[in-house]
Amino acid sequence: MKACLDNSHNRPARRCWRDDGAQMVEFAVTLPLLVVFVVGIFDFSAAFTLKQKLTNVARDAARVAAADPANDVPNSSTTVPSSVTDAYQLITNYFTANQINACGITTGSSTLTSPAMWTYTASANGCAAPGLTIIINRGYYFPQSTSAQPAPAACTSGALGGGTAEIGTCVTIKYPYQWKFGHAASLLGSSPTLPTTITATAVAMNEN
Repeated sequence: MKACLDNSHNRPARRCWRDDGAQMVEFAVTLPLLVVFVVGIFDFSAAFTLKQKLTNVARDAARVAAADPANDVPNSSTTVPSSVTDAYQLITNYFTANQINACGITTGSSTLTSPAMWTYTASANGCAAPGLTIIINRGYYFPQSTSAQPAPAACTSGALGGGTAEIGTCVTIKYPYQWKFGHAASLLGSSPTLPTTITATAVAMNEN
């Protein structure tokens, strides 16, 4: 405003106000786009970092369980096998060490979903829906010819089709993630559909 009142630059005040008004309009138009870019950068970076952490701990948990004796598989009892407990404790300890909200998950939140698969679920401590899910399948198998293919997120075994079976341990972690990008994108009239969970799956061959 000072520049508009100063005639030392030989610029008419009316033109000065017009230029300032145009700059304000341009800023108002570009501000939502700038907000979307900034929020998107931070949000997707946080999601990628969480994905990497979940992948690391899922891989470590699968290796720990796979190194344990397999004489507890299959298990028709409601008692959680030691190998599954080892994998579960490694995951929860990793969450604590990396300050990741474990959603109030406890050993009592486990369910035997198949003779060799245990599923832990929890959604307390402020976790968003659908909450945290940990799947540990000590009897995961797949055809040897397709060993390079990634395991499904549900850790369900595939059909052998007459081939030789590879037997291992599959661990999946599904963690709820609240995106901020969707709210920012609404400033541009967009409503992106984003996943409610970030999932990591790892498989290790049973050693015993």
